[in-house]
Amino acid sequence: MTGYILNNRAARRVFLHRHLLSDTPQGDATGAALLDVITRLGFVQLDSINTVARAHDLILFSRKSRYRPKALKTLYETDRSLFEHWTHDAAVIPMEFYRHWSMRRERDAEKLRKQYKNWRRGDYEALFQTVLDQIKAEGPLSSSDVGKDEKKGSGGWWDWHPSKTALEYLWRSGALAVTGREGFQKRYDLTERVVAPDLRDPVNAPTEAETIDWCCNTALDRLGFASHTEIAAFWAHVTLAEARKWCETALARGQIMRCLVKGVKGDLKPQFARPNLPEDPALEISPTKRLRVLSPFDPALRDRKRAERLFGFTYRIEVFVPEPKRTYGYYVFPILEGDRLVGRVDMKAFRDRDVLHVKALWPENGVRWTTARANAFEAELQRVKKLAGVSQVSFENEWLRLGGP
Repeated sequence: MTGYILNNRAARRVFLHRHLLSDTPQGDATGAALLDVITRLGFVQLDSINTVARAHDLILFSRKSRYRPKALKTLYETDRSLFEHWTHDAAVIPMEFYRHWSMRRERDAEKLRKQYKNWRRGDYEALFQTVLDQIKAEGPLSSSDVGKDEKKGSGGWWDWHPSKTALEYLWRSGALAVTGREGFQKRYDLTERVVAPDLRDPVNAPTEAETIDWCCNTALDRLGFASHTEIAAFWAHVTLAEARKWCETALARGQIMRCLVKGVKGDLKPQFARPNLPEDPALEISPTKRLRVLSPFDPALRDRKRAERLFGFTYRIEVFVPEPKRTYGYYVFPILEGDRLVGRVDMKAFRDRDVLHVKALWPENGVRWTTARANAFEAELQRVKKLAGVSQVSFENEWLRLGGP
């Protein structure tokens, strides 16, 4: 079915269903139920910015509105059902996937050894054994616990002292594991004290070919349809060349097919999909109309170009843009309703004042901010304030920006 065309409405339905945004965000949000959400998503990106809630918390909340941060902390730090490593960024990942990070750890070991020599201060490699011995003797440590006699940098969070660099290298390459975080500071321990023996046994490690196959298969299944570039970017393990070759092989075997996916402007983009896409049950699932606020780092929106192509939603993070030059605001949250992104809101939780304050909301072009939509938004704010840990909602004067930015 090389000529199969997936229209834009159908594409949105498949895409939102794969990202767990079709159903009303209800039900249990702890233990096995929460782990199932993370497993189906693949991973949840971690981010330190906390204007309302941290990105990982809002990502999970938008799928399960009973979610609270303590549930993720329990899965990660107590149950050891998750581990932390990198995809496109730092993320928590189901522990059952740990074996498939062996290739990433090996590649990171080689890549970072070269990069850190150029980027970081001091001879961090000479400190490997010192850091390992200290953790072995003292238990889990953070970067502030090691290298106390080393000069701390003044160039910002990226200006690591040598022992911090050693910690990061040993974690990324596999000798250490992150056991959790205090605030947003990582705690490191010996991998052998964190990860089960069968998962870290080299005998059980998949080959590179097996990991590439796993990465590409699981990425496509979580996206619904994708180019080889998007497949490679999902886990950020495999190279573009490896993803391209996988697509060619899978296509020849009949495991995937070529199709054309229609964008919101009518453009057709060549993609790969499973041969059963035309019968995918998600095509018949109309996404819930319940309005919800999404994290800027939501997995459905992480690829900004794809979000623009599928939903007509142009989004840029303006955290690092000087305030006078921002189009919207420091940290603006997209608003999803059904299969449409209907607006974006600039808001912040002031916990010292016990309030979630809405500074501005911009409906998207062509979206009428009706009474029903306004009521749905205020209902969502009542839910979000509980996640944020405040009890009140306030609005700035002229917060509703109907004329655009």
